[in-house]
Amino acid sequence: MRRLNKRNLWLLLLPFLLAACQSYKKVPYFQNVEVVNEVEQQEKLYDAKIMPKDLLTIVVSCTNPELAIPFNLTVASNAGIAVSTSSYVTTQPVLQPYLVDNDGNINFPVLGELKLGGLTKREAEQLIIDKLKPYMKETPIVTVRMVNYKISVIGEVTRPGTFTISNEKVNLLEALAMAGDMTVYGLRDNVKLIREDANGKQQIVTLDLNKAETILSPYYWLQQNDIIYVTPNKAKARNSDVGNSTSLWFSATSILVSIVSLLVNILK
Repeated sequence: MRRLNKRNLWLLLLPFLLAACQSYKKVPYFQNVEVVNEVEQQEKLYDAKIMPKDLLTIVVSCTNPELAIPFNLTVASNAGIAVSTSSYVTTQPVLQPYLVDNDGNINFPVLGELKLGGLTKREAEQLIIDKLKPYMKETPIVTVRMVNYKISVIGEVTRPGTFTISNEKVNLLEALAMAGDMTVYGLRDNVKLIREDANGKQQIVTLDLNKAETILSPYYWLQQNDIIYVTPNKAKARNSDVGNSTSLWFSATSILVSIVSLLVNILK
């Protein structure tokens, strides 16, 4: 009888053990790393491309600073400095960012309209250098930066929010790390990437972080203004209804208990 009880106990526990193993398989990232290691990858570093509505700062420098002044768009910034009982104001130049229009163009001093949309940072710098050659005796140094490069992470993460990327380069895992990683309720195999291309077309892509080959996906490296949405699992969906339904459930239970007690007293 004791052996039979133990056997029955294991039969009862077996479904729970199998369910626990199955649940664990959905948690770790990149479970088949050998797939990635066996694939021949192209050695090419990711470089972001300029898109409409990007804000750019463009600095032109040369050995003679006065020659570069007409090509640097600045605005005056007033800063007050107090000296004993009197005060005076100094004016410091601040770079004025360029807004890329819907056609990918900016209006650059002296040079006029420049088509920068679709170019990488290096390509944009080289384009401006080539345009400046007729105006300058020496080859200038041109620095282009995207000042509003940002991504958003929402859903089942610890700290959802919008994050500004200073180096203009971020991948999916780095974005999740900035948001504090997924919670235990996040579906690793159902991460949504929402992206808008240069023509305004919206795209939603599903990424599976349980699979290591996701890092080979063209969507692994994020573009500016990308939105990452981590889908909640069924447990979180059920828990979200607890707050609304618990009080109703307790009220219904109390009414039923009262009715049963009343019937018991009457039937006595």
